[in-house]
This record gives sequence, structure tokens and C-alpha cells, in this order.
Amino acid sequence: MSIRTQKVPSSHPATKGFKPIIAGGIINFFLVIIKISAGVAGNSYALIADGIESAADIFSSFVLWFGLKVASKEPDEDHPYGHGKAEPIAGAFVALTLLGAAVLIVIQSIHKIITPHPAPARFTLYVLGVIILMKQILFSYVMRIGKKINSTALYAAAWHHLSDAITSAAAFVGILIAIVMGPGYESADGLAAIVASVVIVVNAYKILRPALAEMMDTAPSDSIIREVKEVAIQVPGVTGLDKCYVRKMGFDYYVDLHVEVEGSLSVYDGHEIAHEVKKAILNAMPNVSDVLIHIEPRRVGNGPVHGPDASGV
Repeated sequence: MSIRTQKVPSSHPATKGFKPIIAGGIINFFLVIIKISAGVAGNSYALIADGIESAADIFSSFVLWFGLKVASKEPDEDHPYGHGKAEPIAGAFVALTLLGAAVLIVIQSIHKIITPHPAPARFTLYVLGVIILMKQILFSYVMRIGKKINSTALYAAAWHHLSDAITSAAAFVGILIAIVMGPGYESADGLAAIVASVVIVVNAYKILRPALAEMMDTAPSDSIIREVKEVAIQVPGVTGLDKCYVRKMGFDYYVDLHVEVEGSLSVYDGHEIAHEVKKAILNAMPNVSDVLIHIEPRRVGNGPVHGPDASGV
């Protein structure tokens, strides 16, 4: 006997992610103009590289917005589990764009290092200081919303903002060294851009790993499974638990649980217990959207099932 039920949310959590994604895209648009303009005027390739990374942010914001838009669609005949996989796909795509941006920055930075050039202008430091502050605020804001709705896409967006803040900080250090140390240290600007690209690669990995894990239906943390079992075993009539599988689909978790009951119970009684287990899990765990329960007759040790029907279900 199996029983399935699914919550029908009044409003999809993905809609809460639209605002921070759009806000980030708009801010990045102006940052691209500011960074590249200041970098060209102030002779700082680190700042120009930072602007290139922000340009990638704009494209990433669009991809994440589109991913959230698709993920917010309700389940249909072709997608009975919903469209939640669009979210980690968008996150993985963002990670790949970050890797591409890092490679581009390294290539251009090496060219800048081996090509003689004057030191960056002092005013570029003030520009970077403001940018670092803005990006840190954006990171905190987007990460807070991401944790609230358990969104892989928003985690990706937040780490993207953090990587931008770090590249700006690296550029700041490189420019400061070039200005303070004087002639002979002009290449510090390009070296800072290379350091920033390494940070970008690390952040891309942090985005890509959980996104791929979700797409591959990797089991969540043991704490989720443990909580499901703790809730289920307390339901009257449940004599034991067998298999318990949990996977993340978009913003929610889906549970497949095998529940043991006395083998002598009627189908009706077993069905009622299944309903109670389902209800208990959904009430106790708001982040669980769907529960599939399979009822099995109680076993003693490794022996046969107990009850008039030894064939099981």
C-alpha cells in the first residue's frame, strides 16, 4: 500500500527571489559602466577586469531570473514533480560563466603584466572602496533571502556578488602597491587581477558543486532524514521504519518512506496510519512538499512478516 500527497503552496517561494535578482542586475549594470570607465581613465586593468566580471554578473542575473521563473511554475502533466530542477541548472550555468570570466581575466592580465604601462591613478582606489562596500551589502542581502527560501539560484547569486567584492578588493591591493611602491611595481595591478581570478574559480566551484548535487538527486544532509524518521516513528500504530529516501526538488524536499505496521491490520487501518504519518511529516516540516508512504507488515529480526498475509505489499 502506498499513499502520496503533495502540498499546494498559495505562492511559490521562487517569487521571493525575483526582487534580489533584478536588483543585483540593475546595480551590476551601473557598476560595469563605472568600473570600466574608471579603469580606462585611471589606467587600471585590475579595475577593467573587475568590470568584465560584473558584465558576466548581468548575464548571470538574467539566467538566474529565468531559472527562478521556470522553477515557480506549478506541476503539470509533463512535470508532475514541478519545475524545480530549473533552479540548480541556472546555478550551474552561472558557475560556468564565472569560470569563463576567470580564464579571460588571466589571459588579459598576463598580457598586461608583460606589456610596460604606467601605474594606475590614485582615484581608482576610492572607486573600488565604494564598490566593495556595495557588493558586500548585496551579498548579505541575497544570501539572507536565499537561506530563507532554500534557493540554490540565490546562493549562486550571493556567491557571485561576493566574488565581485573579492576581485575588487584584490584590485584595490594591487593598485595600492603600484602607487605606494612606485616605478617597478606597475605589474602589481595585473597580478592582483590574476589573484582575483583564482578567487572567482573557487567561488564558481562553491556554486557548481551543490547545483550538480541537486541535479543528480544527491541525498540531503542526514539531519533531514533523521527528522523525517523522528516524526514518523511517533505516530501511533507505527511499529518501525524501513527505507527512507529524501531528495531536493527546487525549494522543497520529497520523501519516500517505508512504514511498518502490525501485519494483522486491515487495509483500511494501515491506510489511516499512512495518512497520519504523512500529515505529521508535512505539519512538522514545512520544507517537505511531497510524501510517498509505503506500508509494510511488521517484521521480527530477519524472520517472516507477522500477520495473515505473509506476502507483503
